[in-house]
Amino acid sequence: MTVYSSDLQAELIRTAHAMADAARPETLRHFRQTALVSDNKDGDGGFDPVTEADRSAERAMRAVLAELRPDDAILGEEYGTTTGTSGLTWVLDPIDGTRGFISGTPTWGVLISVADARGPQFGLIDQPYIGERFAGGFGVAEVVGPHGTAPLKTRPERDLSAATVLTTFPEVGSEAEARAFRAVAAQTRLVRYGMDCYAYALVAAGQVDLVVEAGLNAYDIQSPIAVITAAGGIVTDWQGGPAHDGGRVLAAANPDIHAQALAVLQASLAA
Repeated sequence: MTVYSSDLQAELIRTAHAMADAARPETLRHFRQTALVSDNKDGDGGFDPVTEADRSAERAMRAVLAELRPDDAILGEEYGTTTGTSGLTWVLDPIDGTRGFISGTPTWGVLISVADARGPQFGLIDQPYIGERFAGGFGVAEVVGPHGTAPLKTRPERDLSAATVLTTFPEVGSEAEARAFRAVAAQTRLVRYGMDCYAYALVAAGQVDLVVEAGLNAYDIQSPIAVITAAGGIVTDWQGGPAHDGGRVLAAANPDIHAQALAVLQASLAA
């Protein structure tokens, strides 16, 4: 198990920010450009877009790692896995929310986290266009943005009937998963769609109570896990277990609202 001295923690935090700094200009020079071309990675008739912004941002982050932390492993959405010897893995999603990116909406983000065998230990959710960066782990829980620096703290306990729940796609996942989401949504006060990784940042910032999603990959969720956990929230799968490998994910502002939503999800799936 990795021992995180204060020096190592500081080094990993600096490295994460250096990667986010490197990715920002690569994403922004393509954002809202009419000449932007998207390719489709889904060969089964669906639409899973990727752009040069995704690729160039990941290349920029990998170049930072090659210089600063060459012994660490990498799991990136666009360029796959690079093995390492340190016991640490950087999990990178250069643009989480490419569909939003090519639509011009500022809800996409750059996801960066560092994990050991237990899961993510530190993460960043960076929104370059707005200029917000959410950080969590190693004693850090803060957002830096246009209004300066502020602590991250999730919402306090409340009944599910007073909650706000977010998800990216109205269809959520399979028919059974969509039905389970709708069962939760029907008991909440407000439901919003299409937020991509920004939804998780809003949980950490104390703006919403829940994010419910399915069909995620590790690079979609590891950074949000680190940020939300540092802010006082909880992220699990729909069985209440670890979610850092992706799949079905329930992110909640606190253990109480998590338990309420989890019970509804599980009851729907069992029906």
